[in-house]
Amino acid sequence: MISIFDYGAGNLRSVENTLGAIGAPYMLIRKPEELRAATKLILPGVWHFGQMMRALNEMKVRQALSETIQRGVPFLGICLGLQALFTGSEEAPEEKGLGLFQGTVRRFQGDMRIPHMGWNQLERRRESRLLNGTGDQPYLYFAHSYYAPVVDATSAVCEYSLAYTAVLEHNNMSGVQFHPEKSGDLGLRIVRNFVES
Repeated sequence: MISIFDYGAGNLRSVENTLGAIGAPYMLIRKPEELRAATKLILPGVWHFGQMMRALNEMKVRQALSETIQRGVPFLGICLGLQALFTGSEEAPEEKGLGLFQGTVRRFQGDMRIPHMGWNQLERRRESRLLNGTGDQPYLYFAHSYYAPVVDATSAVCEYSLAYTAVLEHNNMSGVQFHPEKSGDLGLRIVRNFVES
């Protein structure tokens, strides 16, 4: 059973539809005890870093979320769900991230269009369970103004004025900056890879 954490915002319907399309049973959860009982967890994210972290605090689930991930439960963060794993974000410097990876999420700078929105290509940096069967340089759908730094756990990057983390994988923890639920057949494959890992 896949647990999808619902913090009051995010692309829940799209994620539910994706899991339904691949025949994966799921449930929405909102409580600390439900987090602690999860055996596989997805944290989708569409919103604002500060609002998300404040929502986790107000729901009194931040500690349970961190403990669940650190306990080894397979975890997939999508978009803001990936960014939440880092120390913090320029989008809300006053709010702390989960701090499971060191580094600050930063805003794109330069003459290109912001947000980075649309299809873009990944470049693999190392072996990736999530990207298994998606080809060497898959195109996926992005929609974001902030990016996570490249770290040791980065398994694929995307280039948009600079290289940033597009896929993060370390032990049970994984995250994607793109939206697999909006990325067609390749997105379905990536979610299936998580479900079956």
